[in-house]
Amino acid sequence: MAIKMATVVLDNGAGLAKVGYSTDKNPRLMPNCITKAKSVRTRTFIGDQIDDCKDLSGLFYLLPFQKGYLVNWETQRQIWDYMFGKDGLKVNFHDSNIIVTEPYFNFHSVQEAMDEIFFEEYQFNSVFRCNPSFLSQYKHCKEKDQKPLCSIVLDAGYSFTHIIPYCKGKKLAECTKRIDVGGKVMTNHLKEVISYRQLMVMDETYVLNQLKEDVCYVSQDFMKDMEIGRKKGKENTIARDYVLPDYTHIKRGYVKPLEETTGRAKDGEQIIRMNNERFTIPELLFHPSDVGIHEMGVAEAVVHTIQSLPEEMQPHMYNNVILTGGNCKMPGFYSRMERETRSMTPDEYDLCMKKPENPSTYAWEGGTMLAKDPQIKKMSVTREEYEENGHNICFEKFDV
Repeated sequence: MAIKMATVVLDNGAGLAKVGYSTDKNPRLMPNCITKAKSVRTRTFIGDQIDDCKDLSGLFYLLPFQKGYLVNWETQRQIWDYMFGKDGLKVNFHDSNIIVTEPYFNFHSVQEAMDEIFFEEYQFNSVFRCNPSFLSQYKHCKEKDQKPLCSIVLDAGYSFTHIIPYCKGKKLAECTKRIDVGGKVMTNHLKEVISYRQLMVMDETYVLNQLKEDVCYVSQDFMKDMEIGRKKGKENTIARDYVLPDYTHIKRGYVKPLEETTGRAKDGEQIIRMNNERFTIPELLFHPSDVGIHEMGVAEAVVHTIQSLPEEMQPHMYNNVILTGGNCKMPGFYSRMERETRSMTPDEYDLCMKKPENPSTYAWEGGTMLAKDPQIKKMSVTREEYEENGHNICFEKFDV
């Protein structure tokens, strides 16, 4: 009787890694970094151990990814060891398969090192390596009653935003577009703006990232919101006070409701007043030229990508636009994206956008579905095949 192998699904994002067994309902979300805190000199925090840290001000980050590519292997190995080890999934490597994601346009040397680690050091039984968008479009196709011929995935992640067209489950690599704006650029820009206008926060990446997630939204009418932002007192419905954590009484920053927003700090509080910063930061996704990145915005890039494809594919693409990645969680992102894309789409085509319930974990969920598909055996590379043929078999089998 054959033992049913366990399959680990790892969506190894540069900002947040999503990991779990294919039988789990939800993944474990783990910041893909090692952090050191000023308050705790003796200890480093790996991944989600940061939740144990009492004082999150002035954190020092060790990131395995730089500019979207895995360059710091020592750090990544420590995070993976923790992930798969006794405090994580407790993986029995010999009896486990792994589905792992990697960046788009990844370098051969990085791919080789990745295969080496999974086969030779961890000794997984089999490995399947792919881009996150492959898993997203796989899940999208499985959920539709009528399997779509083509789909286009917008993956708005930590380092970049990618637009990837697929036809019959195959990636059209030469038509893939990249915009150099991701969550990291927005957080860093927010840090600079706040440091220049109000309070020096260049070291407070963690707190400012929380601030961005709590307060920022995508404007539906940029100029109108700018006008409201200029108004004083009660007429300004955009300004909000964000109370910063002091890690003694306030453990996490929070937004004050509109009626309590006065712009003045109460006893002992430290506040950041968020006015037009709330929507000018996410606006970078739609107009990267605002910070000197001379590229198209996300909506324009989606239309541009579709228009560079053969005409018979275009209606299918417009009908299956999938929005994934953490930045899609911004309030207002979906409606703005749909409106801008619609305005550039030819009238004779229908536009249908899919916004998953949780855009961050959508690719991981696709991985759990793929693990149950009998086809995965043909797509994966087993340890025996790797030992016999080396890296070449991975390059042949994996469409990345």
